[in-house]
Parts: sequence; structure tokens; C-alpha cells
Amino acid sequence: MENNELFQNLHTQFHEAILLEETNHDIFTLVVEASSIKSIIAFLKDHENFIFLTDLCGIHYPDSDLELGVIYHLHNLVENKRVRIKTFVPKATPHLDSIVEIFSGANWMERETFDFFGIIFVGHPKLERILNVEFMNYHPMLKEYPLEDATRSDKDDAFFGR
Repeated sequence: MENNELFQNLHTQFHEAILLEETNHDIFTLVVEASSIKSIIAFLKDHENFIFLTDLCGIHYPDSDLELGVIYHLHNLVENKRVRIKTFVPKATPHLDSIVEIFSGANWMERETFDFFGIIFVGHPKLERILNVEFMNYHPMLKEYPLEDATRSDKDDAFFGR
């Protein structure tokens, strides 16, 4: 299966949900509407043989319009093809449909993404913190804090080229 054929099949089914399509390093990449993510992944598994969920992870681009999102990596083991699907949600309402019904391995990946980025996977069977303490009131992978401590007085910026 070539990437063009895959794109045509997806475009036929989900033309309004596909925002961007590109190929990077021989990996077909899609950016899709968040409301269609579950149906697109189900289509890829059932009709295009992408039967292995390699990874699911959160992303945060604080200076972008598309600030908070999830990346899914799927693998077609028969044809040794990979596809990357990105979707973005508003930070104020970070809700995405869970894909645990499609890939049971997504269970822990969605919990980890919730734990570190605060993305709520609707329909997840047990969405709770998995690596951080349950009373933690923030999500540590969000880029909401300055990289340096502005109150430090023991650091001379001249040594850092500033």
C-alpha cells in the first residue's frame, strides 16, 4: 500500500475531518479533527490492517493555536507501514474519545497522557493517575513554568552568553 492510496481511502471516508496530510521520513502523517479520532483509528485497524498501536503520547505547544494534543503511532505489520495521527484539543476543555475499545494497550498510555498532560479520555474504563501521586493538582509535562528560577542570585548571566 502506498501513502497516496492510504490517503485516498481515508479522504473518501473522512474528507471533512482531515486537516493536514504529509509524509516525513517515510511515515504518513495526518492531523485530524479531535471529534473524528476514534472513527479514523477504527477504520485504519479494520480496513487498512494497522493492527498495532505502537505509541500514544501527549504534546504541548504553549505558543501555538494548536496548544494541547495527542499523537498516535500505528503500524501495519503485514506491509510494514507506519502512520502517525495527530489531533489537538483546547486546553480549557481537553476531552478526547478513548480508543481502549479498539486497542486494549491504549489503556495505560491514555492514563499516562492524562497523568502528565491532563487530557481527559472520555469513555476510559479507569482514568486516574498512574505515575504521579493522586493528590497532585497539576500536570507536570505542561510547559507552564519558567525554565529558570528568576529569584536565584548566585548565577552570573555573563557566563551563559547573556
